[in-house]
Amino acid sequence: MPVLVTGAAGFIGSHVCHRLLERGEAVVGVDDMNAYYDPALKQARLARLTGRPGFSFHELDIAREGALAAFSDAGIDGVVHLAAQAGVRHSLENPRAYVRSNLAGHLEVLEFCRFLPAGRHLVYASSSSVYGGNTKVPFSESDPVDRPVSLYAATKKADELMSHAYAHLYGIAQTGLRFFTVYGPWGRPDMAYWLFTEAMLAGRPIRVFNGGEMWRDFTYVDDVVDAVVAVLDRPPVAGEDAPARVYNVGNNRPVRLGDFIDTLEKVLGVAAVRRDEPMQPGDVERTYADLSAIQRDFGFTPKTSIEEGLRRFADWYRFEWKK
Repeated sequence: MPVLVTGAAGFIGSHVCHRLLERGEAVVGVDDMNAYYDPALKQARLARLTGRPGFSFHELDIAREGALAAFSDAGIDGVVHLAAQAGVRHSLENPRAYVRSNLAGHLEVLEFCRFLPAGRHLVYASSSSVYGGNTKVPFSESDPVDRPVSLYAATKKADELMSHAYAHLYGIAQTGLRFFTVYGPWGRPDMAYWLFTEAMLAGRPIRVFNGGEMWRDFTYVDDVVDAVVAVLDRPPVAGEDAPARVYNVGNNRPVRLGDFIDTLEKVLGVAAVRRDEPMQPGDVERTYADLSAIQRDFGFTPKTSIEEGLRRFADWYRFEWKK
């Protein structure tokens, strides 16, 4: 029975599709192919999936009311919902895109799952951004997350609340994954690692916020996919509470931004020209994932070091994407 993957032409979504296909799953991919960043990258990701046995693709906007109804009789067994409007800073410039994609889109997925005869599990993307300006580290799923510092974070927390309500009301098994700064080949060009690589190879300066004194729990995409697939296979069951849960998916080893740039210099063999800038609105100084819950329940442990992950990205960028 097929798995529906929303955001199938996106960064994490395309990697998840590949993994599901590799283990023999049929995958129905959907994506609206929007122009938040160059659609050519999404087309290139999709081209690697097109023609693979078991894969079908449909271009549609999941936030349009009833758009997913076309798949109601497709025998969908599970849903991996990764379509969203990403980016903290962009939410300052185009807030309505976040309400439409992240709230209306999530609602349409929930409504689709509500009437899905064979559906057993909805796995959806949340974000480490929900922790806002928390200063207690590492961030644990039990920490309060009611003080977001960006609209993007607010929409992701709202998604978690909506999911819990639908799990309680309709018994839809759901798991939200709070991703921590995912990076790797076929990534997003609005992310720091891509912007730095592009600028450094072109000899342009890079913007270094807060003097490089920012820490991120960079998580390699293959490790993230390991978590998604492991969680998909084991839906929560209703007990005293609704069949809904939330887990951190991170690396559990935060890296200082200045050290991150040092590592990127090493793997690229190029010195960075650093231009110091102040913290940006909506940014946080540190992210750090407590993985004890997902390790306990699924045995998940990230395997990829920052140097190895950046080397793989740099090689892909130079020898595949820019060749």
